Amino acid sequence: MIFESHAHYDDKSFSEDREAILKKVKEAGVGIIINTAASMKSSRQSLELAKSHSNIYTSIGVHPHDVQTMKEHDLELLLAMSIYEKVVAIGEIGLDYHYDTVPHEVQKLWFRHQIKLAVDLDMPMIIHSREASMDTYDVLFENEGHKVGGVIHCFSGSAQTALRYVDLGYYIGIGGVITFKNAKKLVEVVRTVPIENLLIETDAPYLAPIPFRGKRNDSSMLPYIIEEIAKIKGLTTEEVTQATWDNGVKLFKLQALSSQT
Repeated sequence: MIFESHAHYDDKSFSEDREAILKKVKEAGVGIIINTAASMKSSRQSLELAKSHSNIYTSIGVHPHDVQTMKEHDLELLLAMSIYEKVVAIGEIGLDYHYDTVPHEVQKLWFRHQIKLAVDLDMPMIIHSREASMDTYDVLFENEGHKVGGVIHCFSGSAQTALRYVDLGYYIGIGGVITFKNAKKLVEVVRTVPIENLLIETDAPYLAPIPFRGKRNDSSMLPYIIEEIAKIKGLTTEEVTQATWDNGVKLFKLQALSSQT
């Protein structure tokens, strides 16, 4: 079975055929999906989606692009949502300096608040970090992020940085970008980081792998990512599938389901 560590099936791009896509994904061998929230609204929507599908679990949290409108009360709402057993992580949270639309200090403030929530709840985190690698690491390090660990989603840094995160207790999320021709830096990351510290993800509906680049992504495309990782690391696709399943089950504390393999 395949473990999908990051997708957004609550996204409006799936509004017209969501159930058909989820059926296709299940038939493609995807056993567990972590549907990842990015706002207060998507936290609620993702939780409802997880409640209605046995193979879907959810995170709750607010993406750095959306933290500017957060209020203290939102942390209380996230805390209230966390009581549901289908909630397995806080995320996606972090820092994004690419578009520079939200002041860095505002991003850091709410990143710290959500890290504290994760630590208090003893839940792993799904981390978004774009063009903010050092600041992301520093905020995690300074705010006890090592206590719960998590995954650095859609990792885009160097192999050296990846190993620093691994030492801090984080998995490295590898998505469709690994199939792109210009992914030399990410290839080195996959080559360097032990398979025991990797997770696979689609970030559906975004970042479809070759040969579907530019099209809507979904978890049935994970085998293309698995195949590329296997090629880089000299492993079989079965070994990569099993290892990343085990890693996902361990990180999100879903050990009772490991027998599904």
